[in-house]
Amino acid sequence: MLSLSALADLAGAHRADLDLPVGPLAIGDRVVDVDAVPLVMGVVNLSRDSTYRESIATSTESAVRRVRVLIAQGADVVDLGAESSTPNAGRVDAAGQIEALVPVIEQASADGAIISVETYEPKVVEACLSAGARVLNMTGVEHQDQMLELAAEHLATVILCFSASANVREVAEVDLDVDPMPGLLAHFSQRVEHARALGVRRLVIDPGMGFSYSNLTDPRTRARHQASVLLNSFRLRSLGVPICNAMPHSFDLFEDQYRTAEGFYAVLAMLGGTSVFRTHEVAHLRAVLASLRELSA
Repeated sequence: MLSLSALADLAGAHRADLDLPVGPLAIGDRVVDVDAVPLVMGVVNLSRDSTYRESIATSTESAVRRVRVLIAQGADVVDLGAESSTPNAGRVDAAGQIEALVPVIEQASADGAIISVETYEPKVVEACLSAGARVLNMTGVEHQDQMLELAAEHLATVILCFSASANVREVAEVDLDVDPMPGLLAHFSQRVEHARALGVRRLVIDPGMGFSYSNLTDPRTRARHQASVLLNSFRLRSLGVPICNAMPHSFDLFEDQYRTAEGFYAVLAMLGGTSVFRTHEVAHLRAVLASLRELSA
């Protein structure tokens, strides 16, 4: 349950982690103090299987148009994906992803947008970074070294997503009976060190709350777990790298008001030390974050 006393207990139990600094984050040609002003990452989905209908672009032209809209609304980065991560979505091979992604990246990058590509396929990474993407949102560990080496070669920023299996499409479970933070800390500590050893200097971590898990199918159980991870993410700041979280949308809880859900979760994420907010609702999220900064001044 969310309450002032519960939040006070959380802060008190982990006070050493509460105010640890992270960043600055180099991304594209920018260096951003994400402790002062968090980054907003908008989303464009090129798969019709994506569950958030408003994020879907059905052609290169509509995708480029949506990128422009998101940038105008205040997105610092736009994340492109050509394969939905939902369990029942169709698989899209590397060639299909490249065909969909590269034309959008080329046009959007020519406009000056900072583009992120979400994938776990090395061939897609190589094609998209060569086309102008500046961020790799890495959703798998099976080919980790190859993808990290490509990112280092292109001076790309890498978002290391938590993955309990080979990639996000291989649905795993999360242990709901234990505090997830020690496990996440161990997972990311090893991967951050390894990425740096391979030459990647621009790193972000993502606890993976936007992905599907086989034992998180009950909407309320999933929402409670996501809220807990968002509030506890500051406990990962000891790694010294920014934390990215995808904002949940909780259709079953918010029903016809689901487009406001990501703003609600952004409050929890901000309190929990998130530095990069991945959202389908850029304008709404920007307003929420700006209001939180004003009220905290």
